[in-house]
Amino acid sequence: MEESNRQKKIAGVLQEDLSAVIQDVMRKNVVTNLIVSVTKVTVTPDLGYAKVYLSVFPADKASTVVKEIVEMGAEIRYEVASRVRHQFRRMPELQFFNDDSLEYMDQIDRELKGENNPIENPDILPRRKRS
Repeated sequence: MEESNRQKKIAGVLQEDLSAVIQDVMRKNVVTNLIVSVTKVTVTPDLGYAKVYLSVFPADKASTVVKEIVEMGAEIRYEVASRVRHQFRRMPELQFFNDDSLEYMDQIDRELKGENNPIENPDILPRRKRS
């Protein structure tokens, strides 16, 4: 089902404010050599829940960073709610997920360029299970 205009507007406001709050949290915790960006926010039709997709660079630290952000979810929700208190009646519950679409696109790009050639290196291909 397609999102309504209201859902899209709320998602846009949340995305902007969440990215600012997460950057502030990273700055306060003196996290260096790490980039965290909010790539997408989707809101349920009842505006009760918001799924937040985070992209982390470097990608090898993504799972630990997302776990830390999930643990600080209440604090982040409070900060965002204080920023949007005059725009929303009720602040949606936030659910954080890792967005690995950039790594997936990079892998496809490398394969199209011929860096991962399965003919030259057959170990790249997953083994098929015989049924």
